[in-house]
Amino acid sequence: MPDNPPSILNSLLQALEPVIGFISEYPTTQSLAIFILALLTAKLATTILTRVIGHLAKRTHFQWDDKVIILLHRPLFWSVIFIGLLTAILPLQLPAGANSVIQSIIATLFVILWSGFVVSISRVILHSMSSQTHAQSLVQPQTRPLFENLGFILILIISVYFIFRVWHIDMTAWLASAGIVGIAIGFAAKDTLANLFSGVFILADAPYKLGDYVVLDSGERGKVTTIGLRSTRLLTRDDVEITIPNAIMGNTRIINESGGPHEKFRIRASVGVAYGSDIDQVKGILMDIAISEPHVCTEPEPRVRFKAFGASSLNVDLLCWVNNPEERGRVLDALNTNIYKRFRQENVEIPYSKHDLYIKEMPNK
Repeated sequence: MPDNPPSILNSLLQALEPVIGFISEYPTTQSLAIFILALLTAKLATTILTRVIGHLAKRTHFQWDDKVIILLHRPLFWSVIFIGLLTAILPLQLPAGANSVIQSIIATLFVILWSGFVVSISRVILHSMSSQTHAQSLVQPQTRPLFENLGFILILIISVYFIFRVWHIDMTAWLASAGIVGIAIGFAAKDTLANLFSGVFILADAPYKLGDYVVLDSGERGKVTTIGLRSTRLLTRDDVEITIPNAIMGNTRIINESGGPHEKFRIRASVGVAYGSDIDQVKGILMDIAISEPHVCTEPEPRVRFKAFGASSLNVDLLCWVNNPEERGRVLDALNTNIYKRFRQENVEIPYSKHDLYIKEMPNK
């Protein structure tokens, strides 16, 4: 008859008794064994998280739960390591002061680790909420940076509070002196505070949002890549990033090329034809060029306008729309190229400035 489970366990314990006795006699070896066990446990926990729970998360219809599993990998691994370190120092019987400092350091790292996780997970949740198509949703794409920044500040304050508690620092004295320090900081950093308040107003009022193309009074034009509490960053068409303080953004005239009822942007291809040209033929050629260009929107449909009688030409505008302002330069280049080629094929003259010089009389020799 085979041995029952208790008998097998007793036999295993008897076989490991010399090893356990050797470890118990040497505190350093015991601490090392506890740390190795914690390392193996952390590896096992993260494996279960990614293999089992991650596999179940991939079967759901949500995308944010997969990101949560990825973000949870690092804090879970290091949390088990930190717990193992706290347990491993017990057999060493360190002095009370050294033991307290080590525990405070590990607890501080623990708070920082999980604070970073909470910040990341809050951004994932806010991004998921802002991507919903409901018009009544609390978090919209243009207000998402505001909630992200406010959440970061709230998490930072809570983290600092717990770190102070870990180091047994009395918060009462700090709060009492915060008013005096706040007044001094307010005078010393008035420009920074102006940028912060302007950043909050910009995020709340949302004159522009991430991804919009804006033009400033100073002439800079670019895509909004970051809306922070202190500054706004624009990426120009030259792939140069411009950082502009929010106090300036809040007090300047901004043209939002991506604003309006839709993000589509109207471009204008202006051309002049010689007097005597068939204006109906010119309109037909321009309309045909706009329709054949794949990047030109069909809705709103392109249109041609006979703009004015110029000094030496009939001025005509081809008006059409592109999906976003980023395509303006590329599509305008294609339209102008096709206009020049088609006009040469159709023998439509594009005049240039001419001046006739009349000599009233020749100078006397």
